[in-house]
Amino acid sequence: MSIAGAAQTATVTPEAVAVAALATGVIWLLLGVTGAAERVVRWIGRPIIIGITLGLGLAFMLQGTQLMATAIWFAAPLLLVTILLLVRKAIIAMLLILVSGVAWALITDPSMNTALAATHPGFVSPEWPFANLSWAAVFTGVVMLALPQVPLTLGNAVLAPVEFNNKEFPQRPVTERQMAVSTGIINTLGSCIGAVPMCHGAGGMAAQVSFGARSGGAPVILGALLIVLALGFSDSLAVLLRLFPQPALGVMLFLAGLQLALGSCDFARDKGERFVTLGTAALAMWNVGIAFLFGILLLYIARRGWLRL
Repeated sequence: MSIAGAAQTATVTPEAVAVAALATGVIWLLLGVTGAAERVVRWIGRPIIIGITLGLGLAFMLQGTQLMATAIWFAAPLLLVTILLLVRKAIIAMLLILVSGVAWALITDPSMNTALAATHPGFVSPEWPFANLSWAAVFTGVVMLALPQVPLTLGNAVLAPVEFNNKEFPQRPVTERQMAVSTGIINTLGSCIGAVPMCHGAGGMAAQVSFGARSGGAPVILGALLIVLALGFSDSLAVLLRLFPQPALGVMLFLAGLQLALGSCDFARDKGERFVTLGTAALAMWNVGIAFLFGILLLYIARRGWLRL
C-alpha cells in the first residue's frame, strides 16, 4: 500500500503523514549524500533497472486501458487522434485531451455546472503539522509508512527516472545521487507544511515528455499551478478535479506508459538476463518494491548459472 493510500484510512493521522514525509526526506538525503544510492545501483545491475522501468510502463498502459474502458467509444477515438497529433504537434494533442475531457465532464455530469458556479477562491495557509505530535504518530509515520516505501521509491523514483532521462536526454544526464538528494530535499521541506511524501516518478516524467516537454520548465509550470490551487482553491479542488474524467486520464496514462516502456526495450543478449528483466517487469506491474527484491535474487541465481533456460 502506498503512503497516499494509507493516509486515507482512519488510523493514519495528519501528524503521522508529516512524520513519514520527514523520515522519507532524511532517508533519501542520507542515501544520496553518502553515495549509497549509486552503490546500490551498481550492485543490482541493469537487467533489474530495465525490468522495473518496463514493468512500470506496462502497468501505466494497463491502468490507462482500464480507465478508458469506462467510456471506450469516447476514449478510443481520442487516443487515436492524440497519437496522430503527437507525431507533429504535441502541444495540440495535450490541449485536445484537456478540452475533450472538460467537455465530456460537462456533458455527462449534469451537476458540474452547478458545482462550478459554487466554487470560489479563498486563501488557506498551511499549518505546522507537528504541534500535536505523539509517539504513536512517530511510530506509524516511520515504521508503517516511510520504511516500507524505500524499495518502491528506489525503483519508481530513482532507478526508473534516471534510466528514462538518460535515454531520452543523453546530453543532460542525471545520476542516482542527484535524484536521491532532491527527493530528500522536497520531502524534508514538504514535511514542515504537512505535505505527503513525494517523489519524482517515472510515469509523470514520461507523460510530460510524451506531450512535448523538453526541459525543467514543464514541472515548474505544473508545480506553480498546483500551489495556486492548493492555496487559493483548496475547498473546491474535488470539483475542479472532476473536470478531468477517467477516460481522458486513461488516454494520458496509456501514452505515458507507452513512452516509458518503449525506452526500456534494450534487452541484454544473455538469455538469463533477459529472463531476469522480464520476470522483474511482470512483478513491477504489481508491486515495484517486491519486483526489486525478487529481481536481485533472480539475477544472483542467473549469474551463478543455476538457471536452465
